[in-house]
Amino acid sequence: MTLKLGKLPARPGAVKLKFGDYVNTDTLATPPAEFGHDNLVGDWGILANDRVGDCAIADALHQHLLWNAEAGKAIPLSDAVAIKNYSLVTGYDPNDPSTDGGTDVPSLIHYRYTHGLVDGAGHRHKIGAALELEPGNFEQLTYAMYYFDGVTLGVKMSQQWMDAFQNHDYVWDKVSRPKIIGGHAITGVAMHGGNARIITWGTDAVGVTPAGYEQACDEAYAFFTPEKLKNGLDINGIDGDKLLADLQLLNNVA
Repeated sequence: MTLKLGKLPARPGAVKLKFGDYVNTDTLATPPAEFGHDNLVGDWGILANDRVGDCAIADALHQHLLWNAEAGKAIPLSDAVAIKNYSLVTGYDPNDPSTDGGTDVPSLIHYRYTHGLVDGAGHRHKIGAALELEPGNFEQLTYAMYYFDGVTLGVKMSQQWMDAFQNHDYVWDKVSRPKIIGGHAITGVAMHGGNARIITWGTDAVGVTPAGYEQACDEAYAFFTPEKLKNGLDINGIDGDKLLADLQLLNNVA
């Protein structure tokens, strides 16, 4: 199976609001050992990431798929939708392979904040705020996945992890002498068996260990969007309107 990457190098500080500055984990209930709502999505879709380097677009669309499912809604997505968004965000031209240059994640976050990604029905899906996590901090990742769902994880992808995926070994752990083959954007959605469960290349089967995450992660972001709310609350019972109002006081997307 042909698989593509496509995340450009991280730009630390491009997203102004830091997760650690806004979220005090000492005052929050500790997430349970097992959690996640990934079972609400039956088919994630590879979203063209086997043909083009649109992993960051696929990551973002997977998040909107999950958030809408949490609110009891479905959105139409496909390879064609992913490629359309890849073109809108990066200028990719399907008729010119040289334009398949990948995606800068902070620039994509800004686009999602100002324009929103389009689904198959032509509806736009925006984020209301973005928070930058400390790369490789597994505790922050755990809290972000539990309280915000759909966390973007940027990793320096190793050949060892690629080989493991191709061989259906779906645990990505710290490796000795990683052979880095590029950057990859994936979606953190749940915690199972002590590992972060992520969405990539259309599957929700991959678990990233704390040691693997610490070694490979070079950027990570949590998001808030009103589209995940139902009667003003998200699926975890958080008052989304108040949270969004607090976050929008800050100009946090560069």
